[in-house]
Amino acid sequence: MISMADNSIRIEVAGENALIIYFGEKTDPSVSARVQQAVTILETELNGKLIDMVPSYASLLVIYDQLATDHLEVRSTIRKVLNQLSDAVNTEGNLVILPAYYSRESGPDLDALAQRAGLSADEVIKLHSEMEYRVYAIGFAPGFAYLGEVDERIAAPRLSTPRMKVPRGAIAIADRQTAVYPAVSPGGWNLIGLCPTRMFDPEAEPTMPVQVGDRIKFNPISRDEFFALGGELGEIK
Repeated sequence: MISMADNSIRIEVAGENALIIYFGEKTDPSVSARVQQAVTILETELNGKLIDMVPSYASLLVIYDQLATDHLEVRSTIRKVLNQLSDAVNTEGNLVILPAYYSRESGPDLDALAQRAGLSADEVIKLHSEMEYRVYAIGFAPGFAYLGEVDERIAAPRLSTPRMKVPRGAIAIADRQTAVYPAVSPGGWNLIGLCPTRMFDPEAEPTMPVQVGDRIKFNPISRDEFFALGGELGEIK
């Protein structure tokens, strides 16, 4: 069981109707799994009183309905739930395979990233696709899953000048994180490929193919396979 006496866990006010739970300073699969476990239990314990919950790397934002509950009740419920969490959390998560069309056509930063790393483009693709990633947070935009960590040899800083337009499905790297852009948007990450899978679809159930705690693998596909799966090249500015 997790004890509230553990100084690495704390609850803080994050607004007039929100509390944030910090599960520790480090980011690893066990912390991510504990965050997801808390989400599952709090959804039941605060049923009808929640507006939203936003899990992140090592924290959970709880936004509640002030007409249905109050700060003291929510804090008390959170403390009870935290004391119920098990040390033996499942760190496996669901394994989700995402198809990836890696190329100079689909990844305009692939060559520059490879050159910076002293590698060939094929070596970058191999290193990126062989790694199994963890979904540590979903934010920035619905469906934008922060995945970690890429092999340190292909870690790359954000672009000095962000692009005005990044296509939906762009596979990107920033520092030791990687992600798939769920929609057309501005962005400053290094683009190395495209994924035809929709990372956010408001008409689908569930709306996202991944959740915090899941494990992600990228499966390299050909150009023809990319288009057969409904992929689009999109415009980059």
